[in-house]
Amino acid sequence: MASSPPDSEMSFSDFPEDVQINILSFLSPSEVSAFACTSRRFAALCGVSDPDSALWLAMCERRWGSCTSLRSWSSSPAASFSRLYKELDRWESLIGFWRRIGRGGPHLVFFEWGPSYIAGSRIFPAPDACGEGYGVLKVPFLWLGLSRCGEAISLLHPGGCSDSSADLLGTVPDSSVSPSGFSDRDLVPVSINFMGCSHFVVEDGHCCADGRTEDSTGFLEEIEATSPPDRLMSEIYKHFANRTSPSGDRAMRRQRKKERGRFGRQHYLEPEHFVKINNYYPTPDRPLQGLWKGISEDMLLEFYLVSYDDIGGITCRRVSEGEQFSGYSPVFWTSNTTFLESPFSKEEQDLYGNREHIHLVASNPRNVVSAAVLRILCISSSYDLSIPSSSASTGDSKNVEGRVWEYDDGTFGFGFFRNNYVVDLKHIALSGSLLDTVEYFSNHSSL
Repeated sequence: MASSPPDSEMSFSDFPEDVQINILSFLSPSEVSAFACTSRRFAALCGVSDPDSALWLAMCERRWGSCTSLRSWSSSPAASFSRLYKELDRWESLIGFWRRIGRGGPHLVFFEWGPSYIAGSRIFPAPDACGEGYGVLKVPFLWLGLSRCGEAISLLHPGGCSDSSADLLGTVPDSSVSPSGFSDRDLVPVSINFMGCSHFVVEDGHCCADGRTEDSTGFLEEIEATSPPDRLMSEIYKHFANRTSPSGDRAMRRQRKKERGRFGRQHYLEPEHFVKINNYYPTPDRPLQGLWKGISEDMLLEFYLVSYDDIGGITCRRVSEGEQFSGYSPVFWTSNTTFLESPFSKEEQDLYGNREHIHLVASNPRNVVSAAVLRILCISSSYDLSIPSSSASTGDSKNVEGRVWEYDDGTFGFGFFRNNYVVDLKHIALSGSLLDTVEYFSNHSSL
């Protein structure tokens, strides 16, 4: 009996166009370009000559459709989806927490998606009367989006550039800020210069097409192409230092002086540097890692950054307002990452049970720790030398010893033998959203 002919295999060309576009949307732009070179038909499908093709929209939807309203970004006829993909691919690394370095001490900055923009906000502990002790003040100050002409634009509100939360209160005008239209007369155009994936600079001045300042574009392209990796950062800092140093280029200083006069002294901004906080969430292997908040012994809300170093130690630092050295001060460090498991000894139970958990008198009862201790970590650090509130002798071993109590709800508290307190820490953010935010100006609540 004759065998039936085998079923013919379907090729990519046999699929419907919407299926083809859905498959191609998994590719990167460079891979799409390579595929488009295989035939004229595929070149037309990939929209080589059409920056608003269905494929560019599908690629944007696949990567960012769940984060923002893509069609709101491209509401202008001049804004193509290919341009939108390019800008969002460059700006996506901003999402999350950053730390400002340099003048004024390290402040936290949080970037998040908006409906038609990316918004950056300075994060401060809220005043005592707000948030029942754990409130976080979020002050939007930077927006990135597309202009009506379809060009990338970054706008900064000078009112959000103060060095403390006290200065910020009342500085943001009680008027509607429209990041999607960028029509607020108080917003100042700035440039965002990326130094790799974990460092960017906000600068005043004219912006090039890619968002960089005209006087730094050539320099950055040159050193990125020619400098060894270990020299790149030192040359970047040298470049920005020379721009304001007495030995810097005089023509450059004259140009910046003209810009200061053109925009007005109140709108002239010094460059601000920000570095990324990559690991701001705990993981199963690193349960203490991340950004936390807690009421300190001074009855003030403080931010804490806990990180695991390369040699296996755990470092806890306080991130707060203040000068450069006191604003990012260490709290404890330990090289022993082995937890004591339950059941605990009588001594350990008494050590925890006889301590007072710090919380504000007016705090909501739900904010008072009631979780059970899951594990205990011993602290034996020498960071007491850097703690301003510490007055005990550094020769006393009990002055540097303490405990970390990990709770069954995923949070933890810490305390030292030199006092009788437990500082309980809570999450600042979960699943990409800030917790316990306090909005002073309701007009900005949509950010």
